[in-house]
Amino acid sequence: MSLFTKIGQLAKQLFGKPAPAAETSAKSIGNKRSSSEANLGDANDKSNKKFNNKFNRNNKNNKAKPKKDKYKGKKTPFQGQARVYTPKEGVDPNAPKTPRLPKRKVAVLFGYCGAGYHGLQYNPPSHTIEAELYNAMVKAGAVSEDNAVDPKKSSLQRAARTDKGVHAGGNVISMKLIIEDPDIKDKINACLPEGVRVWNIQRVCNGFDSKNACSSRIYEYLLPTYALLGPNPDTQLYSDLHDKSKNGDLDYKDEESDEFFAKYQQMISENFTAEELQKIKNFEFIKPDDFDQQGSDVREVYQLVKKHKSLENSFRRDYRVSTKRLNYLRQVMSQYLGAHNFHNFTLGKDFKDPSAIRYMKNIKVSDPFVINNTEWVSIKIHGQSFMLHQIRKMISMATFIVRCGASKTLIHEAFKADKLNIPKAPALGLLLENPVYSTFNERLNSLGYESIDFTHFEKQMTDFKMRHIYDKIYAEEVKENVFYAFFGFVDALNKVVDSKSHENSDKTSCFQYFVTAKKRSEDAEDDVIYTDVKQLKKEDAATGAKTSRKSAD
Repeated sequence: MSLFTKIGQLAKQLFGKPAPAAETSAKSIGNKRSSSEANLGDANDKSNKKFNNKFNRNNKNNKAKPKKDKYKGKKTPFQGQARVYTPKEGVDPNAPKTPRLPKRKVAVLFGYCGAGYHGLQYNPPSHTIEAELYNAMVKAGAVSEDNAVDPKKSSLQRAARTDKGVHAGGNVISMKLIIEDPDIKDKINACLPEGVRVWNIQRVCNGFDSKNACSSRIYEYLLPTYALLGPNPDTQLYSDLHDKSKNGDLDYKDEESDEFFAKYQQMISENFTAEELQKIKNFEFIKPDDFDQQGSDVREVYQLVKKHKSLENSFRRDYRVSTKRLNYLRQVMSQYLGAHNFHNFTLGKDFKDPSAIRYMKNIKVSDPFVINNTEWVSIKIHGQSFMLHQIRKMISMATFIVRCGASKTLIHEAFKADKLNIPKAPALGLLLENPVYSTFNERLNSLGYESIDFTHFEKQMTDFKMRHIYDKIYAEEVKENVFYAFFGFVDALNKVVDSKSHENSDKTSCFQYFVTAKKRSEDAEDDVIYTDVKQLKKEDAATGAKTSRKSAD
């Protein structure tokens, strides 16, 4: 009973009639309530009706297609029978189960000779370094048999990927291993070939990723100094450099190279007659299987060709680079220092792509050293990250600038938007020195873990590189003349055509710049630019260079 009704009854008892105000109020409120409820009900009905119509319309338009029954009209595999679980093939069901040992997140520091392998990355059925390493870990008990097939189950990640035939004195992979055995490193090495060695296995925090945590990488490139000689007088590039109609009346001179080739021609003329040289020039290659079927005249010319090639190789390896030419190589290489757009030094990168900007921290060209009567120099490049083929193209560009007597500032032309077709230097001389974890080591130390530092294993790594990497490079060059063949091919064609990637389709040959560049003598006396550790720290602090850029090379 409402308050107004009670008031009305009380007034009726007292005065004999209901209170007019109370009665009116009760009726009006009741009427308002009933009318509002009716209006609300009508609105709800309209809203529901509108929603239902829209819902039905959408259902007609978006009617879900019934799923196909792949067993329609067929008997399902387990129809009418219970599922039966059988043990794996070759596994004794009654044999006691191997206890599951805990896995720990670790960083594996290792080195390898890439000869005979299809690169580093695990890629079955190809024979790769990671496959070799992972199989050894399984045999040594660092990886359980259950995870033996798939390295992803061990969370394997590499710091730097290397291509086919590329070596590494030091590299890092992060993964989860069973390391309860204190001799696990020696057991893994016992299962590895001599060309692959593990330097250390150390605990790291669970958040460690060998690729993303890497601050920078150091690569080394071994270059025979005869590669710095100018082009052979018999080649197209030599003719273009001396053709004033092509080089803007530039009087190209390279006295050091001219003197070398003059002595070479004198040596050849002393050992062969003009008639013999013509026979050598006209000689066509004979397959070893067809050699016995040839006549005595062909065999005689073949022996002349072998003698000519032997004298040529021997004379070329006797070359010793001058201090002036070597210093100029150092000046040219120093132009790469700092942050630049390296879109011309890789494949498939546009000038506007921000990932093409890479930061080179330090570059050092060693003094020459002689191995097997061939003089070499070591070029070490310390960069934040690298792209595919970047280092090989950097070496090639710098070498051709020295060989053609071009200005060192030509390097900066390659950083601009114009596309250049820069040939790749041979992969034979390239090796990864080691990744650097300067930033992440601070975090590891704060958490009580050991720093990732290759200097602790420097002696072991040096011995390994001398026996399994450097010796392979030197022997391969002596046997195959890799660098001589590369520069001879490019000099002869004065262009590079990559049939797979069609690099030359929309790019300008870099030699167009070489033959029109300024004379080297104009800037040969400039100081050699280097950066030391203190200067690098200042540059990092000033530019705020990030260390999270991903690597592609």
